[in-house]
Amino acid sequence: MLKKETKASLDAAKSNGWVLEPDAKALLRSYGIDVPRFTWAVNQEEALQFVREHGYPVVAKVVSPKILHKSDMGGVVTGIDNDERLQNTFQRFSRMEAFEGMLIEEMVSGIELMIGAKVDEQFGPIILFGMGGTAVEIYKDTVLRMAPLQKRDVSSMIKDLKAHPLLEGYRGSKPVNREALTKALLAFSDLVMDMHEFIESIDLNPVFCSPQQCVVADARIMLKSNETGTTPRAS
Repeated sequence: MLKKETKASLDAAKSNGWVLEPDAKALLRSYGIDVPRFTWAVNQEEALQFVREHGYPVVAKVVSPKILHKSDMGGVVTGIDNDERLQNTFQRFSRMEAFEGMLIEEMVSGIELMIGAKVDEQFGPIILFGMGGTAVEIYKDTVLRMAPLQKRDVSSMIKDLKAHPLLEGYRGSKPVNREALTKALLAFSDLVMDMHEFIESIDLNPVFCSPQQCVVADARIMLKSNETGTTPRAS
């Protein structure tokens, strides 16, 4: 059953056609999916307070309902390591269209994976899993399963990847945390099953998996067009 807070977030996003990243990450976290520590700063003081509490380096992303593909617009800055650069980034973002603040989060690392979902008109919700990052469209190393997922589905998805040796430890490297990865995929499946009537797709890329954890670094939730009547600009 759809959680009240989940429905509220989806309702609030109807006019945009997609869920702003801070809200998307809050939704993921409510389902037990790990995300970086983050804040949605609407002024520079809030941005500075976050780094006072959690330290540098951080990643900053523009929050705007008019900017879906933030990287293409220069709306993502990584490796911010001092107050001056943080403030300059905030000031630059504030001049972008429909600026609503800045997402600031801790930096995470690991093997880059992707987890996604699409709602097929015939088969219903389908889960995608594979190698992620900026090279996802080059390698196209992904597998599909119909939702909901079971543990055995997750095991077979991992084994079916051509790059699965990277996840299991390759040439002396440590394997990723299989328990954390399994937990993330099963929790994501639960989220998709709850939300599939309202969404068109979900894209979590990259998901950084290490021997310690699997953390979603970027999240995009697209709503069904008949729920919104609008389409966000893909700049």
